[in-house]
Parts: sequence; structure tokens; C-alpha cells
Amino acid sequence: MTTQHWVAGYRAPLVNPAEEIKLAEPRAFAGETVRQVVRMAGGGSALRVRLTNRYGAEELVIGTARIAQRKAGGEIVAETQRQVRFEGSTSVRIPAGADIVSDPIAFPLEAGTELSLSVYLPESALPAFAQFPVESAWISTGDRTGDAAPSDAEETAARFFLTGIDVAVDSEAPVLVAFGDSWFEGVGSTHGANRRSVDVLNERLGRGWAANQGISGNRLLTDEVGEHGLARFERDVLSVPGVVAVWANFGINDLILAGTATAEQLIAGFTELARRAHEAGLPIYANTIGPFGGAIYPGLSVADGIPVRRAVNEWLRTTDVFDAVFDVAAAVENPDDRDFIRPDYDCGDGMHLNDAGARAMAETVDLTVLPAVFH
Repeated sequence: MTTQHWVAGYRAPLVNPAEEIKLAEPRAFAGETVRQVVRMAGGGSALRVRLTNRYGAEELVIGTARIAQRKAGGEIVAETQRQVRFEGSTSVRIPAGADIVSDPIAFPLEAGTELSLSVYLPESALPAFAQFPVESAWISTGDRTGDAAPSDAEETAARFFLTGIDVAVDSEAPVLVAFGDSWFEGVGSTHGANRRSVDVLNERLGRGWAANQGISGNRLLTDEVGEHGLARFERDVLSVPGVVAVWANFGINDLILAGTATAEQLIAGFTELARRAHEAGLPIYANTIGPFGGAIYPGLSVADGIPVRRAVNEWLRTTDVFDAVFDVAAAVENPDDRDFIRPDYDCGDGMHLNDAGARAMAETVDLTVLPAVFH
């Protein structure tokens, strides 16, 4: 006899709207509905929604919320819509600094299902957000949570206050947490097409799935865009229900954003990341650091970062602190100049991968070294 349990079917790490460095502008709400689309990495017989006010200075008031299967764009399959409740209530006040989990909702779904979460925010709010989720959201005036399709809505490429959706499963459903930066979040891949490297890996896994905890601009060692990797490891990896392994991609932002870390500092950070995973009983796999020599954005420490990338990658390729290292750099580098992305893998900004590059990145993962539960 099996016992039903909760695992992470979808994850969305967010950043503080008050951070000094912003890759996209935060948005305030008042008397508006935001409808957000998510593609579930895993399915189950029921779901529960996770919302956050962890960076808020005031209460975050949820007037009402509904979830449904997405039809297309911002339109839903109306007959699938369900009310989201919190301890039986259709509304809830989330205290400043707090997270909340909804009541369970009977909602059978499969991996790959696209859901639409509509939330009405009746009072002023400046919520935590994801700057580049590579998916749309729709914002309308008033309580429009019950509408089949948004009308007179503002479409935006951001995500707000939603940190995850758990699913109830009866059998083993292992979760690999993809923990890192924009190369996981999917910057450079086709908007709304779910062609991120993590999406491609999910196509390859025989069992279980990968939950995406990538934050664009995130650094391993220092707070800059989002809490740094070592600081958020416990919340965004160890606390993820169902996690059995970690796939890490860090380094570029430590080398070019707001100064350059030394090779010794990055190696120490990677070593500490591996130690924490192993201390928790989790195998951890790391990627080599991808090329960024062609980065087009001003103010980046590209020239200083290039030699450090080479040194750290040499260490990554020979170290045994990780359970395996996947050579993403070798897979996507331009063979004529390995400090640059291959032209056919470059999204056009010199530091992010297009769909083909994201697929090549995912294909570096040696499935045979993953825990047997994924096979």
C-alpha cells in the first residue's frame, strides 16, 4: 500500500524588488489581477500553490485566487478552473517576510501540463518577482480571476510572488534541482516555448523530473541579483520536497558582474556547495563555466573574467569534489575562439544560449551517473 506524498512539480525562485542591481523593473499592484502561466515539470493527483511575501515590508493581501489548465496565451480551459483556498478561506493576508502554502486542490495532471494561476491583489503590493522567466503574465484591472481570457490586459514577461506548485504522488517521483543562474532560467531561449536547458533535460529523463531554480544574474558567492547561491541553498535546494540530487550551474556572474571573483574564491565556493549537498546526503553535479567573451552589455568585467574562467574550468574538469562534472563549456564554445559561444548557439548577446545551445547544454548531462531512481 502506497502513501500519498508531496513533491515539487514546479519551482520559480524570485528576487527582491528593492535590490540595487535590477535586470528588469519590478511592478507594483493595486486592485489588479495577475494571471501567470507555468509549465509543470511533474504531475500528480492534486496540487498546492506556494506564494511568498518574503521581501515585503507590508502584508501581501490575496483577495482571491483560481487555477486552471491553460488553453492558449492567457486563455484558460474554463471547466478546469478551481478555487485556491488557504485554511478554507478564499482570501489570505501573508505577513511581511512570510511564505504560504494553499490547501490541497484535487487536480489530476501530467508532466508538461500548462497551468494558469490568476490572483487578485486588492491592496497596494510590490511583490518579489522573477525578471526573466521566459513566459508571459497578464495584468488586468479589478477581480478578473474568473475570466476565461484576459481582456484589456497588460502582457508582461515577469513572474510575481509565485514560488512553486507541489503535486501529490502515490509512487516514487524523484526531483533533480537545477540550481543556478540564467543558463537554467532560460535567457536566450524562445519566449513561451519551454526550450530551456532544464526543459530539454526533462525530455531525456526516464523517471522523475528536474525543478528549475535558476535566477538570472545570480552569483554563487555574493548577493547581487538574488541571494547568492550558498545563501539560498537550504531554501531552494534542501527544502524542495522530493529532492534527491542537485545539478549546479554557476560562475559567469561571479566573474563579470560587479567585479571578478578570484579562481581561489570560486573554487572554495564550489567546494563548499558540494560539501553542503553531500552533508545532506545528496549527490551533486556541476557544469563547467560557459564562455562570455562576446558579451554585448556595457560595464561587465569580461577581460578580467576570461582567464579566471579558464583556471576554474581546468579545476572543475579534474576535481573529485562533485559526483560528476558536465563539460558544458566544451559543448558550446566556438572551436575557433573558446572564449566565445559558438555562433549557431549564441542567442545574439554573446553570453546566453539560444534553443540549440540550451539543447546542447542539456545533452552534456550523462544520465548514467544520475541516481538509479531517474532511470
